[in-house]
Amino acid sequence: MTRHYTQQQIFKIMTGLLMALLTSMISTSVVSTALPTIVGELGGQDQLAWVASAALLTMTASTPLWGKLSDLFGRKLMFQTALGIFVAGSMAAGLSQNIGFLIAARAVQGLGVGGLSSLTQVILGDIVEPRERGRYSGFVGAVFGISTVAGPLLGGFIVDTSWLGWRWCFYVCVPLAIIAAVMIQRVLKLPRVPRDSRLDWFGAFTITGAAATVMLLLSLGGQEFAWNSAWTYGLAGLCLVLLGLAVLAERTAAEPILPPRLFRDRTFVLTALASLFVGVAMFGVLIFLPQYLQIVKGMRPTASGLMTLPMVLGLFVASTLAGRVATRTGRWKIFPVLGLLCVAVGLALLARLHVGSGKLVIGVDIAVVGIGLGLTMQILILAAQNAAAHRDLASTTSGVSFFRNLGGAVGVAAFGAILADRVSGGMADRLRAAHLRVEGASELGSPEAVQRLPGPIRAIVVASFTDAMQTVFLVGVPVALAGFLVVLALKELPLRSSPGSVEVFPAEPGAAESSLTSGSPGSPTAADSPDVSRASESPQAGSAALPS
Repeated sequence: MTRHYTQQQIFKIMTGLLMALLTSMISTSVVSTALPTIVGELGGQDQLAWVASAALLTMTASTPLWGKLSDLFGRKLMFQTALGIFVAGSMAAGLSQNIGFLIAARAVQGLGVGGLSSLTQVILGDIVEPRERGRYSGFVGAVFGISTVAGPLLGGFIVDTSWLGWRWCFYVCVPLAIIAAVMIQRVLKLPRVPRDSRLDWFGAFTITGAAATVMLLLSLGGQEFAWNSAWTYGLAGLCLVLLGLAVLAERTAAEPILPPRLFRDRTFVLTALASLFVGVAMFGVLIFLPQYLQIVKGMRPTASGLMTLPMVLGLFVASTLAGRVATRTGRWKIFPVLGLLCVAVGLALLARLHVGSGKLVIGVDIAVVGIGLGLTMQILILAAQNAAAHRDLASTTSGVSFFRNLGGAVGVAAFGAILADRVSGGMADRLRAAHLRVEGASELGSPEAVQRLPGPIRAIVVASFTDAMQTVFLVGVPVALAGFLVVLALKELPLRSSPGSVEVFPAEPGAAESSLTSGSPGSPTAADSPDVSRASESPQAGSAALPS
């Protein structure tokens, strides 16, 4: 017996899920415009980067765990648990009295965000069959885009409003999260599926340990310690050891978090790899573009946030249309192919920006990137879910999300290192050519501090930063093209639309579709079709509905 949901029920559930997801994703970006004020009050300028990266660290490391925990204890309970952890972390961050406590609170926030972001996709996979999932996944992609603008805008407004103060950057998420929790409790009615299984604790420790170690290396390398140092080699060695132990743990565990069979699935491997490249390119734009707008163009945080609206609009429209077309036709591969080409073109256009670039040019360039991301992000998860057996739905979804988040962390660290090196080198060369000597010239400072510099010095800083930003965006182009090549290698498995059957696209234009369940002469059987064999690996493989 299966549970089917009406469209009205699905929309109610999606409303609660998306509100929780939007709230949690805003919390990861709202702090960016408030950081100078926060460290000014709490101290700890040398630990500023940790305030921003602590949530990203725990979010990435915990993503694979939430899917497995939801298999063991139920989707709804784990989603509510993640929401509770997020609220607790937000309250603790707002109450922080020193920088160390704030960093710890941000890490707790990240744990909750990791659960909300991955379980939203898992629950969507439970309540909507693959063929219909495209129309809803577009809204999930739009939430990611909206949060990237709403976060900095909200943070800038709160900091600029004297009667609120920076602590409301964290408190503001709490009432929204509580409303989402009430909605989820009322509308999300998932039947409990009894499973005789247990959590793979050793796998959990080694997977999260390996992810956390590589995140520590990328976020601290070149800042807290030199790349060519004992710390670098020690963390790299520890990461390799933990990675080897994780592989051993997952191969021997009765109920692995990331089952090794997933890595024998061509679709999972390629969508995970493509998602990693998408994460690198996406976060490279989202994190560093506002710096260009504020430092080079002299915009206020609120204005720089508004300038990213074309990207959000492009992402929303593209993801919604791609989802609807995929639902109607069953075909999806063309969207990430075109999407990653758009991302590469958009990054190449951004690499041509200079001090005198107009707002219209900037907006068009940003919109191209947004369209590319909208065509790509959610479709890759949809493709991975469609190819997975139902028993692997949570692990597959969490795995692809994990690699995208990991790509984002790699992108931020790598692009940040490139930016810092190019800015420092460019300023040194220009100061030397102008026969100027400025104490602390290697430290760029905040956008406000740059605008207060004397004219000649400010021109040198802006020119150096512009060159550095061009290099950052240019480096992102081959990353997007690598993702494009990976997506080209994907095999387009048609979206499943009913239990026990899989549609097959005609081999040639005009050919009639073959029904795999009709039993008519000449029709392929399940045994003859490798795609059907994989889709039928479990009794529920052909349906997104849970058994009651």
